[in-house]
Amino acid sequence: MSGVLLSQDARGVVTLTLSRPERRNAFDDVLIGELDRTFAKLARDPSVRVVVLTGAGPAFSAGADINWMRRVAGYSKRENRADAMGLARMLRRLDTLPKPTVARVNGTAYAGAIGLVCACDVALAAAEATFAISEVRLGLLPATIAPYVTATIGARQARRFNLTGEVLSAAEALRIGLVHKVAPLAQLDAAVDEIVAALLQGAPGAQAKAKRMIAAVAGKPITPAVVARTADAIAEARASAEGREGLAAFIEKRKPSFRT
Repeated sequence: MSGVLLSQDARGVVTLTLSRPERRNAFDDVLIGELDRTFAKLARDPSVRVVVLTGAGPAFSAGADINWMRRVAGYSKRENRADAMGLARMLRRLDTLPKPTVARVNGTAYAGAIGLVCACDVALAAAEATFAISEVRLGLLPATIAPYVTATIGARQARRFNLTGEVLSAAEALRIGLVHKVAPLAQLDAAVDEIVAALLQGAPGAQAKAKRMIAAVAGKPITPAVVARTADAIAEARASAEGREGLAAFIEKRKPSFRT
């Protein structure tokens, strides 16, 4: 039985649901592989405009499946590294997906699930949701998720919450920048729809390039090379078919062809 459910509407909005509610959507190597393949497929599909990631049932994801953790405890160091690389690759695939991504955090998001939230472009949470970077309480560490968590909440907040493993409320997650918006669960879909509608106003090619530009300049000093790269990028965008269409539509006061 698949641990991932996909649905796509007429606008090209794909909802990807982690579907192991009996395990609180905890993931193992099988689900991680399925997510990796799914993200790769969505990246290549020109009909996909936005991807919304959520969980079935009352949890977003409880992180790693305990049965998986029991199994890997008996692995050699080499086997453990190969296994961990599966999770690392999947998170990287999500982070670099050339489509806007939205985390719809409907409930508990613990441990590795925090990596999923942070690898998405936008994160919205139910007011009832709770969060924890809980690995240290199991004698482990949040290693594969560290680049995404630290980029999202900053090193100072990461020091506290990576080391304590304490549970955060949705309000606290909003305060530290882990999520962008919090809404009561009954209003979460409306909040997601509002963000999705805004994302659909953008040009898909420009959004993919904007994601790459953010990754290229984040945390970098503003050197002549960085300045030149940004100038080259906007020059290329202005000359592109998408850029020409967007500017022409603005001048002519009409809807551009890339907007549904």
